[in-house]
Amino acid sequence: MNQALSGMTTGERALLGAATVFSLASVICQFAGAPGIVNFVICAIALGMLAWLVGFSTEIIGTRFGPGATGVLQSTLGNAPEFFVVIFALSSGQIIVAQTAIFGSIFSNALLVLGLAIVFGSRASSDGVMRFERRLPNDTATLLLMSVFIITMLGLSANAGDRASHHQLAISVIGAVCLLGVYATWLNSYLRHDVATSPLAKDLPHPEVTHVSLRTAFVLLGVAGVGAAFISDWFVQSINPAIAVAHVPKIFVGLVIVAIAGNAVENLVGVRLAAKQKNDLAISVIKNSIAQIAVFLYPVLVLVSLLFATHLTFAVSPLLIGGLALTAISVWQVTGNGEATEFEGWALISLYIILAVVFLFE
Repeated sequence: MNQALSGMTTGERALLGAATVFSLASVICQFAGAPGIVNFVICAIALGMLAWLVGFSTEIIGTRFGPGATGVLQSTLGNAPEFFVVIFALSSGQIIVAQTAIFGSIFSNALLVLGLAIVFGSRASSDGVMRFERRLPNDTATLLLMSVFIITMLGLSANAGDRASHHQLAISVIGAVCLLGVYATWLNSYLRHDVATSPLAKDLPHPEVTHVSLRTAFVLLGVAGVGAAFISDWFVQSINPAIAVAHVPKIFVGLVIVAIAGNAVENLVGVRLAAKQKNDLAISVIKNSIAQIAVFLYPVLVLVSLLFATHLTFAVSPLLIGGLALTAISVWQVTGNGEATEFEGWALISLYIILAVVFLFE
């Protein structure tokens, strides 16, 4: 095994070691009956480390398929921890955790991670402006607004108490199918466009960072996936005991802690790429994750939830509706013209902090 991992850098070995240590610690806490708050913290850190390992493995695998496919592959498999968290939350009837985990992932990527990437990318630029291709930011805004549309319509219907409000599940299922159809159409067009007009294979960081074999990457991905499945279940089980001790609102836990533990760590690779002035690839990694959560992961989970007693729908609280709508507008405003400056990055980060504080007192 040591020979298989010999191509990893010192930092990557350290992160792999941390992932192993915290994963084992979460197993010990689970079977030793550790206090809920301890179990919660250990599982949250372990999820973050496993999310990094999933991202690391998919990046290596993705080098065989090109940059466009790499971004999509990384986003799809990198969102695996969130998928498991939501599934186990639904199976235990915790609909608030399920909904806020999804929205929290969107908020953390679109505001916090993108903001950090812009800050580092603009600082690395000689003129203080981070520049990138316009298509993906504008496409992401369109996809986000589609999700905002159905969520807003259901929210207005629920508040009005009209006839449609009694059919939220049916409307959500139809909406999920529509979103998945549009996403599939967009994905096909995006990958074709990426291959034809802007191959970025030279920008991929993997050859200069690691020489881990493809077989090793698949093994690491499989281990991380299995680990994420178990730890997500334990993490969800520990939420209520942890909340009882810390007196933190459940909606804050889902929007901030669960989102950062399962998503932001993996996507900080975008920040590193931006700091190296690999702007198009950085934006691709982050924006693909935002789009996938909004119009792929969320609709898929709506359909999968039909198998459980607790159903996930697009009907959410007015605060979540407003937060998602304003996030979509803010992201489009900042990145729609293909360039961004440091103050715009700090603006996105500040919006995330404001959002988190609002839900902390919710």
